[in-house]
Amino acid sequence: MAKRFELIVFDWDGTLMDSAAAIVRAIQAASADLGLPVPPDARARHVIGLGLVDALRHAVPELAEKDYPAMVERYRHHYLSGDHELELFEGTHALIESLHGQGYSLAVATGKSRKGLARALGFSGLGRFFHATRCADECFSKPHPAMLEELMDELGVARGASLMIGDTTHDLQMARNAGVAGLAVSFGAHPVEQLLAEAPLACVHTPAELRAWLEAHA
Repeated sequence: MAKRFELIVFDWDGTLMDSAAAIVRAIQAASADLGLPVPPDARARHVIGLGLVDALRHAVPELAEKDYPAMVERYRHHYLSGDHELELFEGTHALIESLHGQGYSLAVATGKSRKGLARALGFSGLGRFFHATRCADECFSKPHPAMLEELMDELGVARGASLMIGDTTHDLQMARNAGVAGLAVSFGAHPVEQLLAEAPLACVHTPAELRAWLEAHA
């Protein structure tokens, strides 16, 4: 069967790696460290996928601009203390390896920093499968289309042959802004009703369903 897509772009946190809960805990712990109101789980989960400064600005609106560096430092302290223990969703390594073997161009577009993604790619063992990556500290943050536009330019793939897969509305909005198809996964950060409101091609609910969808439609 001919491929519908040539390029498949994955979000990282909450899509490939089961890290959403750890991000929420780090945001909440950093807020407590600075004596700020601790955001509820739902608000902290909503900002996952944004660049770190944008995420903290929205998750903790009481944060004064002068305190951003301190908040970022405390967040990184809490998150990095346990990020090496985070795991890929079940079946993710096999899925990425299979897609790579089938000749797809694979990429990552993430709200992580370059340093953070490098750590995650190293811990997970997935680094060798991706042809290109973009991070929030070197590009406009989601939902701006720049990450996808740069990836398509670098890999020489047209919009119509590209697919963005993510667990947040930020991912799906970025895809729409870039003129790229979007596929939602509901096992990450954002609730299914919010994902469906962005009209993705489909919304899959388990990593196994993700693999089945890609095998049938990609």
